[in-house]
Amino acid sequence: MSVGHETNKFKLFNDPIYGFIAIPTERIFDLIEHPYFQRLRRIGQLGLSYLVYPGAYHTRFHHALGAMHLMQRAVAVLQSKGHAITPSEAESVQIAILLHDIGHGPFSHALEHTLVNGVSHEALSTLLMERLNQEMDGALTEALEIFHNQHPKRFLHQLISSQLDMDRMDYLRRDAFYTGVVEGAINSERLLHMLNVADGELVLDSKGISSIEKFLISRSLMYWQVYMHKAVLSAEYMLVQLLRRAHELVQQGETLFAGAELQLFLEKRPTMQDFQQDPTILAAFTRLDDADILGAMKQWTQHADPVLRELADRLLNRRLFRIKFLPEALTNFQRAELEAKVHETWGFPLADCRHFVLEGMASNATYKSDKQEIRILKKSGKVIPLSEASEILPLSVYSHTITRPFVCWPKGIEWID
Repeated sequence: MSVGHETNKFKLFNDPIYGFIAIPTERIFDLIEHPYFQRLRRIGQLGLSYLVYPGAYHTRFHHALGAMHLMQRAVAVLQSKGHAITPSEAESVQIAILLHDIGHGPFSHALEHTLVNGVSHEALSTLLMERLNQEMDGALTEALEIFHNQHPKRFLHQLISSQLDMDRMDYLRRDAFYTGVVEGAINSERLLHMLNVADGELVLDSKGISSIEKFLISRSLMYWQVYMHKAVLSAEYMLVQLLRRAHELVQQGETLFAGAELQLFLEKRPTMQDFQQDPTILAAFTRLDDADILGAMKQWTQHADPVLRELADRLLNRRLFRIKFLPEALTNFQRAELEAKVHETWGFPLADCRHFVLEGMASNATYKSDKQEIRILKKSGKVIPLSEASEILPLSVYSHTITRPFVCWPKGIEWID
């Protein structure tokens, strides 16, 4: 396709999951070409999961295109069932799902706990979508209304954010494919064909109940096998601690190797107000990606600070901390004992040993029946919640919230009973 850019914006992406993905409109093509979206090629979908699953190198760019493709299919299914969706609404809902992850930072959730102060990736996605809307003279206004659930057709928002949205439908299938965790594979095509609308709300035809149940079970399995895998949790908490230490050192006047964008975030840790009031901060964020962190990490393995050096070296060479799930949160006594053993074994100053005993909480609620419950459309026309319609498994099997405290510390040190 070497035809001039201005005369041919019809493009195809060859996706390993769905085959060819078509770019449906010129506006969507222009958004994909925009540097804000192209940055997602350099943001991994699963963070540090490749340390456990070597194939998990796919990106947010992959996922966003896949979710847009599923949205095209969902719109076509609903239109075929007689539900009115205008060409403008169809384009807008595809734009909204395409841009839903545009605010993710390097290694995804690690940034939210270290480089920014109380700013979620959802908030940054909104800021970037609003900036794109300004650049395009208001062309994304309807997409923003759908994204924020301010559009009169509520089911359009539910296709973007609900218990069974196109975001989840793509990442489960994609993540299962790239990790090789076959238990997470879902039949997205079957689920799409079951979509319907009743009373302005997104529902699923009753004959698709078994597919929904498999979807929920697959999601639960993916959480514990991939997203909450013990080694992945250990690596992510080590990265968070590494970036926190880097921030501490910069605040103390230390000079660290870092690109201009990473240096800004290590120095400032901007708040939402900073992002809104200082356009240079948002501009810097749109140039920040995984390569900034990895490049800095490689240099930090030679830094004089022993904590920064050790954490960077361990992450870079996959010498991950041991992790243990606990029946209840770590006590002060247990923490003090572990820190003392780190001091004795590795020789770090006792005050620095807190960086080598990391606490966290793993939590998974596969299905929350009290919020946005999946609704089933029976042949009679009656709509009932999934909690009343599930036939194979009681909903409690996958609606129960599981919360597990855990602690990570260097291998070679025995657990304190």
